[in-house]
Amino acid sequence: MLDIATRDEISPASEAPAAPSGPRPLRDPFGRTITYLRLSVTDRCDLRCTYCMPERMRFLPKRDLLSLEELEAVADAFIRRGVRRLRITGGEPLVRPGLPGLIARLSRHLGSGALDEITLTTNATQLDRHAEALAAAGVRRINVSLDSLNPETYRRVTRGGDLFRALSGIAAAKAAGIAVKLNAVALKHDNAEDLPELVEWAHAEGHAVTLIEVMPTAETGEDRRSQFLPLLAVREALEDRFTLTPLAARTGGPARYVRVEETGGTLGFITPLTENFCAGCNRVRVTCTGKLALCLGQEEGADLRPALRGGRPGPALDRALDDALLRKPERHGFEEAQAEGRAAVGRHMNVTGG
Repeated sequence: MLDIATRDEISPASEAPAAPSGPRPLRDPFGRTITYLRLSVTDRCDLRCTYCMPERMRFLPKRDLLSLEELEAVADAFIRRGVRRLRITGGEPLVRPGLPGLIARLSRHLGSGALDEITLTTNATQLDRHAEALAAAGVRRINVSLDSLNPETYRRVTRGGDLFRALSGIAAAKAAGIAVKLNAVALKHDNAEDLPELVEWAHAEGHAVTLIEVMPTAETGEDRRSQFLPLLAVREALEDRFTLTPLAARTGGPARYVRVEETGGTLGFITPLTENFCAGCNRVRVTCTGKLALCLGQEEGADLRPALRGGRPGPALDRALDDALLRKPERHGFEEAQAEGRAAVGRHMNVTGG
């Protein structure tokens, strides 16, 4: 039983509250603590997915991107303030030269216990060349964007991608001991019929799958309302084929998980439009240009470059993060944008970081 001293037993010195130890955690105005950072290392990608960017995407000048040293400083600042999970994103992060070395340096936070994991989101087309280096650098699991196992569908959605390069990358990650979770964006007229096969194949290979509703970010040249497929409809279709048992397990993200009894695998659903999950938001994103994006579906943010390039980047970054978090919105605006047929934000997904 907890032994609680009476007031007479407490000395005046012990009555004063103890000074907080260690850096302050990052909290927004709604009491949500930020423990997850998605750090984009490039806006470039070797695919042109229809839900992500225009076919003729104009990429940023390389001089506008943060250096590897600046990216490391940003990650260090967030980890110092309580971020426990770091995801490297893009664009396609594996097209950024020097990325395995950056991850290897950041892995010192895994060794110290300050960070729980470093993960990566990739399209896997470059993964066969990098899987072993990523594993050696401390990456234990990755998310792979893969929307179909049909080569023609894959080529259409990615605007020219080679499915077999992605599958080779996934196999290389598995061989290197990296756990793979597949992310598939549900697209009404493209891959709706392919999703059951994708689930079965992934589970047979030992991979989890998460399905995601398409989000109305910046214009891509496609009609988002025409693309949109509510995951409630997808789930109902899957239940005609599989037995889906809800799971209580969570990974700290927005997905809700089920077990597919026929395969024994895990299937997640991320529903930004049909089932808002903002109340539990624990994440922010930093773009490859140093812009802090406080919400995927809102424009609020802050430019971290002045703090990074000043004389004392540590204290300056702390102040910039504290000031920015005061403006983190309560929720995204995807539903309103979808209803009005407009983009919710001007940033493309490859710039923000997926």
